[in-house]
Amino acid sequence: MGVGLREILADYKTPVSWDALAGSAAIDGNNALYQFLTIIRQPDGTPLMDREGRVTSHISGLFFRTATLMEKGIRPVYVFDGKPPELKTRTIEERRAARSRAEEAWEKARVAGDEQEAYKQARSATRVDRDIIGGAQELLGLMGIPYLNAPSEGEAQAAYMAQRGDVSYAVSQDYDSLLFGVPVLVRNLTVSGKRKIRGRTVSVEPERIVLAELLDGLQITRDDLIRMGILIGTDFNTGIKGVGPKTALKIVRNGTYEETMEEKAPETDAGPIFAFFQTPPVLKDYTVEWQEPDEEGLYDLLCRTYDFSPARVKAVLEKMRSTTGQKTLDQWF
Repeated sequence: MGVGLREILADYKTPVSWDALAGSAAIDGNNALYQFLTIIRQPDGTPLMDREGRVTSHISGLFFRTATLMEKGIRPVYVFDGKPPELKTRTIEERRAARSRAEEAWEKARVAGDEQEAYKQARSATRVDRDIIGGAQELLGLMGIPYLNAPSEGEAQAAYMAQRGDVSYAVSQDYDSLLFGVPVLVRNLTVSGKRKIRGRTVSVEPERIVLAELLDGLQITRDDLIRMGILIGTDFNTGIKGVGPKTALKIVRNGTYEETMEEKAPETDAGPIFAFFQTPPVLKDYTVEWQEPDEEGLYDLLCRTYDFSPARVKAVLEKMRSTTGQKTLDQWF
């Protein structure tokens, strides 16, 4: 779920208009699919499915949201996770166990007819597996949207692409991207709009965090930010009990990080964690090219394979072709 920096980031999150986001964006693919699978569900938590029982929530979210991004002048490239580092083994096992518990609770709630509890547990049971990613990548290929399979963490690859200037910014909900050194992080791009959160409807709009402004405002370095993450806890370590963002900030400012780790977390080997955030495995030789969509292939996949509404799909394809008040394909690509 990433590092818990939210408490100290409020002053550095800037609401951003869609017009200001025109350009290329490296999107954390696993993160986006997880959002689609979590949000696009029936009232009892059941995901969208075709007539054969195959889950299509992620296909629906990816198709319609990507088309919207293109319409607004955003050229997305999706980056998917590769092999997780050994440092993440504990976190992965804990997440699997939590999903299994949620799946059991979801079934019990459904049998009991408790839709609210069922929906809540279904969201917690969300998983992104190889079949989900495979289907998503097939769709992206037909849409002419490039994607990369990172050697390890997708967020690290996206940050590297932004550092090189190959994309304008990276997109993820998790703040780990900042520790990986992403110059500009955009959140809420794949989930903007009206959402129900804790029983009430709220507006979720895109927001931007500029790493240089954050570090300057907090008067710390990126190395310090990584140290803060380790103190708080990351996907690679549990952190120190009772240490939140504000306390971690004081510790690194006071120069007592090493002392605190030795005293409070002697069992944690922080060196490899620090090194992983500093220089994670990334693809350095890659090509990012946008192509014109295969409309016939998209119609066949979405309507004939996954039972999507032909009218809705045709409307999106028509909008993608349209030159009335919108960018042409040549302008997009």
